[in-house]
Amino acid sequence: MRLVILGGGESGTGAALLAKQQGIDVFVSDAATIPADYKDLLINHQIPFEEGGHTIATIQSADEVIKSPGIPDKAIMVRQLRDHHIPIIDEIEFAARYATGKIIAITGSNGKSTTAHLIYHLLHTAGYHVALAGNIGYSFAKCLTKSSYDYYVLELSSFQLEGIRYFKPAIACLLNITPDHLDRYHYAIEAYAKVKLNILRNMGPLDHFIYNPSDAITTQYLQAQQVLPTLHPIDFPSTDSSNFNKESCSFAISKSPAALLGDHNRYNATVAVTAATLAGLPSETIAAALPKFCGLPHRLEWCGAPQGIDCYNDSKSTNIASTTAALLSFSQPIIWIAGGIDKGNTYSPLLPIVKERVKAIICLGKENSAIVKAFYPLGLPIHETDNLSSAIDSALSIARPGEVILLSPACASFDLFKNFEDRGNQFKDKVKERIKN
Repeated sequence: MRLVILGGGESGTGAALLAKQQGIDVFVSDAATIPADYKDLLINHQIPFEEGGHTIATIQSADEVIKSPGIPDKAIMVRQLRDHHIPIIDEIEFAARYATGKIIAITGSNGKSTTAHLIYHLLHTAGYHVALAGNIGYSFAKCLTKSSYDYYVLELSSFQLEGIRYFKPAIACLLNITPDHLDRYHYAIEAYAKVKLNILRNMGPLDHFIYNPSDAITTQYLQAQQVLPTLHPIDFPSTDSSNFNKESCSFAISKSPAALLGDHNRYNATVAVTAATLAGLPSETIAAALPKFCGLPHRLEWCGAPQGIDCYNDSKSTNIASTTAALLSFSQPIIWIAGGIDKGNTYSPLLPIVKERVKAIICLGKENSAIVKAFYPLGLPIHETDNLSSAIDSALSIARPGEVILLSPACASFDLFKNFEDRGNQFKDKVKERIKN
């Protein structure tokens, strides 16, 4: 078998390492420059590769192609491969062929990373031989080259679910479906949702599916299916605590489980507890482990209080639904720092929340017109900048002790920053500078 991998990043390199380990003839091709650390791995494992362009004849000689999740189906190379009837899969699909442990898969528009980390934390604390991989940390394929695990907790993006054929998790969690990455899906949420629901493609009655029954798209899909996994509907919390009951496991998750802010995180925690219980954890183990979990960076992360003003880094919020959850997590007046690369956002759902909770808006981006236009009718102070230091200083000049400065952009970061982590880290550093001064 000859395998060609398009893309030499974390996903592609991981797939190449696993293929080499399995004795497969593998070649990596990247249209851009392969990052140095990944290139070193390919060289050290004697895996042939090319960068800065594709050799068409070499790629079309493949029996199967793995494409990086970042490469859309509309890419010219992908279309050419399909015209030649060469099978194209995703690294997740490829890696699953060699995984002997059970897979717990988590997807959704928002909350994936927190939920996946919490499930991993609960299983790891209980002594399970468990790995965390997928859209966070190691790729699934690279994880398999390290060891064989009893459980794989996988965070999966819509991009990673596009190439699923036979992948089948034992437990799947679909947290929510809200508009995100619509530029990749012809600005149609139905197309985006179809990819998310691909996680159910091969699941049967002995498998378990955790989902939000108030999500209309998910429930409509389930009603149309003849073969389904065992269903575990989890309602979004509407009170100060979520009561969890599952056979022998019964306890309440408080308003701030595991020191996480917001109702959305109570929901994430309830999903994680459900998954851990289905994996066999006793309630006392879960109850003891929950308080020891710390939230993830860039997700409503408290990063200091200069002048007595609490500053929160929520840089991971790159869509409307995630920013909605962030704004609803505070009762204090908010100076909201928003903006970046718009991903096809419709800001109207935020209007009533912003009107009720936001004191001023700081637009941080190279192009702020969409946000200014959307929120100008509210009559709030709106400041525009393309400089993070200026944004923070403007926010501090408006805020009063006891109020909140919230970086929750609702947009991608690539206009001014390398990625959302870079945006969040710079925000934290600049807040710390102002505390020292």
